[in-house]
Amino acid sequence: MPSSVREESGHPVNTSPAPPSTVRPAPVLPYRALIWLAVGTFSTGIDGYVLAGLLPSIATDLQVTEALAGQLVSVFALTSALAAPLLGTVTSGWERRRTITLALAVFIVGNLLVAVAPTYAVALGGRVVAALGGSLLTAAITGYVIHLAPPEHRGKALSFVLGGWMTATALGVPVGLVLGQSSWRFPLIMVAVTGTVALAGILLKLPRLHLPAGSLADRLRPLRQPRLVAGLLVTTGILCASYTCFTYAVLILGPTHQAGWMMIVIMFGYGVASMLGNAVTGRLADRFTPLRVLTVLLVGLFVDATVGAIAFSVAAPGVIAVLGLVWFFAAGIGNGGAAVPQQARLAAMAPTSVAIVMALNGSAISLGSALGGGLGGLALTAGVPPPGLLYVAAAVLAVTLALHGLVARSDQAVAQRN
Repeated sequence: MPSSVREESGHPVNTSPAPPSTVRPAPVLPYRALIWLAVGTFSTGIDGYVLAGLLPSIATDLQVTEALAGQLVSVFALTSALAAPLLGTVTSGWERRRTITLALAVFIVGNLLVAVAPTYAVALGGRVVAALGGSLLTAAITGYVIHLAPPEHRGKALSFVLGGWMTATALGVPVGLVLGQSSWRFPLIMVAVTGTVALAGILLKLPRLHLPAGSLADRLRPLRQPRLVAGLLVTTGILCASYTCFTYAVLILGPTHQAGWMMIVIMFGYGVASMLGNAVTGRLADRFTPLRVLTVLLVGLFVDATVGAIAFSVAAPGVIAVLGLVWFFAAGIGNGGAAVPQQARLAAMAPTSVAIVMALNGSAISLGSALGGGLGGLALTAGVPPPGLLYVAAAVLAVTLALHGLVARSDQAVAQRN
């Protein structure tokens, strides 16, 4: 049967015959429908960050250590990394709106389970459920936008929809932390409510979209390129270094900036810094090469972590209070800014498999987040003081920089052969 895109009413938006491997995009970008996808990514963005600012409350309520409480962040990311390509393959033949709504419903249920969890084990299970829905949701939304939007508007459409995540970092997380001052469970209820609003909008406004089914082999075929695998590992390294510290930021900054309202302001600042980094590097990547921009960012993140670690070790408390914020906000700019040049670089490595590469990059992001949270938890359990996590992050960034250099040399070799 020819592929087609149909509105909820059943009237065809595009019924022209298309080859089995392609789907003809809708002629007009339906922002009135895509806004609900942005609300959906907004809810997943809150979920991805808000718990990191509530670890002491979670640990006290569930009667576990703060390092174990941090694994509620890590297990979500690890489950997402492993489940995304598998669930994406299993559901690849489904109608896309159906996939998105199912994934969002599972994500909502998982967050409600965590919100009412009487024990740590139940909370951990709820995070796994939420991650299964969230990982499929992210992949389904990305694929939907890429295929629905006209080619000349795809970048704009992706920026619009995925902008919900960045907005959540700057606005949703501080609101969640305000609610969390009464109970750490309230932000999760907020995530579920926001997700439910998005679910209703998607069911009412989002056009149906049928795509050809894809196999797991198709999704993993780009991994046959060692250069691309190394590039994906650079993504993992950046996120691992980031989450080694971000997951436990409230413990690192807590001694000089009391938890509570001050941490809410600091988290808001981190979100704004991330948005700024994302906006600026997007333009720089167009003006210069993504490779150059990414190199500068990686060097900057390494220097920031190293100088920050030394400052926490030797500086006076008053100086640490200032330099700690400089380190944290600079990390926000670097981590938020690395996404655009890294995605552009990976897409250039496999221009005929961009959608698949972006899905794999999403798994690399989740894997790095999980490894970072886990690595930080292990370090704290081993007796490393929270500020010592900056040394761990610096070591991860050093390895990532070396790998980045190898990939850059490989890029040059390929360019010379062509």
